[in-house]
Amino acid sequence: MDKCKHVGRLRLAQDHSILNPQKWHCMDCNTTESVWACLSCSHVACGRYIEEHALKHFQESSHPVALEVNELYVFCYLCDDYVLNDNATGDLKLLRSTLSAIKSQNYECTTRSGRTLRSMGTSDDSYLSHGGAQAMLRNEDRMFTALWHRRRAVLGKVFRSWLELTPTGKRILEEERHQEEAELKKDKARKRRQERKRELKAEMEKMPPRKSSRLQNQIRMSLKTELCPQKTPQNMESVAELKETYTSDELRLRKISDSPIKRRPTVTPGVTGLRNLGNTCYMNSVLQVLSHLLIFRECFLKLDLNQTQELLATATNGKTRSSSKHLSIAASTLHVNETQEKVKGSYAVRRPSLSSGLSGGASKSMELIQPREPSSKHISLCHELHTLFQVMWSGKWALVSPFAMLHSVWRLIPAFRGYAQQDAQEFLCELLDKVQQELETTGTRYPALIPASQRKLIKQVLNVVNNIFHGQLLSQVTCLTCDNKSNTIEPFWDLSLEFPERYHCNGKEMSSQYPCLLTEMLAKFTETEALEGKIYACDQCNTKRRKFSSKPVILTEAQKQLMVCRLPQVLRLHLKRFRWSGRNHREKIGVHVSFDQMLNMEPYCCRESLKSLLPDCFIYDLSAVVMHHGKGFGSGHYTAYCYNSEGGFWVHCNDSKLNMCTMEEVCKAQAYILFYSQRLTQANGHGRVPCPSTAESQQHTELAGCSVDNSSS
Repeated sequence: MDKCKHVGRLRLAQDHSILNPQKWHCMDCNTTESVWACLSCSHVACGRYIEEHALKHFQESSHPVALEVNELYVFCYLCDDYVLNDNATGDLKLLRSTLSAIKSQNYECTTRSGRTLRSMGTSDDSYLSHGGAQAMLRNEDRMFTALWHRRRAVLGKVFRSWLELTPTGKRILEEERHQEEAELKKDKARKRRQERKRELKAEMEKMPPRKSSRLQNQIRMSLKTELCPQKTPQNMESVAELKETYTSDELRLRKISDSPIKRRPTVTPGVTGLRNLGNTCYMNSVLQVLSHLLIFRECFLKLDLNQTQELLATATNGKTRSSSKHLSIAASTLHVNETQEKVKGSYAVRRPSLSSGLSGGASKSMELIQPREPSSKHISLCHELHTLFQVMWSGKWALVSPFAMLHSVWRLIPAFRGYAQQDAQEFLCELLDKVQQELETTGTRYPALIPASQRKLIKQVLNVVNNIFHGQLLSQVTCLTCDNKSNTIEPFWDLSLEFPERYHCNGKEMSSQYPCLLTEMLAKFTETEALEGKIYACDQCNTKRRKFSSKPVILTEAQKQLMVCRLPQVLRLHLKRFRWSGRNHREKIGVHVSFDQMLNMEPYCCRESLKSLLPDCFIYDLSAVVMHHGKGFGSGHYTAYCYNSEGGFWVHCNDSKLNMCTMEEVCKAQAYILFYSQRLTQANGHGRVPCPSTAESQQHTELAGCSVDNSSS
């Protein structure tokens, strides 16, 4: 904050805690890390990344400004930002210089003059009772501190002059001179290379664009067949736009492909990092998981709604007529633009290096930077997913800056606009919901304008989006009076699992000594729950009562149970780690969660509904894990572990940093969302890609987790 209005005049008492290094520890938890001193009182507490005692002090006392005693940062809780300005009297600058001098002093040691430097906070009552003597000693402390700094500077100059006359000093100076000369030579060589690159770039820009004979013949034949026998002004306009876009994109392709260093696949497909654009780790983790789900990825690699939406926009604006010839021209752009869309997001490219292997986004020379605006004039999440998945699984880029995807999310999902920290579970639900709406809208608007093959593909992708996470729950209510069972089918797209009551604690010892099993949380989700009191109106108990009778409805006691009656292809398990502990406070349940690579869902299913399924249909294999690191609900960091089916290994996706890992490392993560893929699908009985539990090992491990809860939980 450049202009904070809450920095007033500082009036610190002589015994203030900020002037005594021996009091630089939290008054509540006694920690010495990230210590913040209140500038309105003598309270000292820890920061928000430790135990948040400083924030609690602000909420109780309304003292907004605090100073970090070690790094000398000033933070305003009312502005919720760091303070960069000072007040009119310059108190913050004076306070920082005073603290620097205090930290440089050697407390409880005797100086050359024979007196002891003492901290003002350690003085006894008799010493503090003499105001004049206290002020005199404080002035003497400052004088000796300044004198010590002066003597150190003078002695430094003397020793440097003496060092130049010794053989060792001459050798050191000679080495420094050689290093400076080597640095000058490197700078000159670097400047020559940069100048040569600028000259080559200027020459390439002056050269006319080259086209292969095959592409020229294709354009010539398509123009002859499409423009004859009528050449209406609308047709001419569309063809001119087609030629212009094709030439510009071909020129961009030629500039990339004709570079002195030819780009070739140097990374494993799918091992592409996503740069954090400002608290976007929640989006990067979800996109990495979706791209590693084989069924989801293959659908969006085939489907691109950009051209379809252009046709619909043209029809909406009245530019499309019933002429079949114009529709064929517009449809022909689908085939020509296929090569253009592969490089739509690559407007800013960094040349790749020749190193091969799993770079995991560490090499900046293989970074693809998307434009600041969406890559299509028609904002489409499906198109951005198509473009992003193509880049991530091309094996050519180690790092992508997804600006276009971020701005599309901002425009279509306003709740996630800005750079605030968000919840990954909420973002995943909103993203899938918007993608589903977009596919439904595109498939139903002007179906005659969309080619039959495109309509069929949209229908297939919509079917996958609707069914990949879709399952059904059987809600069964049993009357305890007549044992009548009432069944209701409820759809679900994820299962939010609660922790048992004994794990609702904040202590670090409890969270490390008593792990919680994932199967225990599933058992709690499907356990029989008794309804409180007589609140259930049983149909069988009220059969003898007439519909319009004046007699009251008979209410009985009942119990309720949830069971899975239809299994999804990909099972999402959301661990609810946050619970309300006050009016506006949510505390985290830091309990170790243990789960296996293979999950058997048969004990949690309704056996009557799924009795015809094969035993392998109940077996799920771990595909991805989304983690949340941190101790607070509104803070922290998201990463993801994903199983790469192309390479047959696990990879840790931490924004731009990607690393190969083993199941042991996955089991130490802080799980928030677990993704399990069905080994044998119910529809066709085909098995999926070999999973880590069968391809690597059959061992069962545990996973420690600390995650963020969905705000609706």
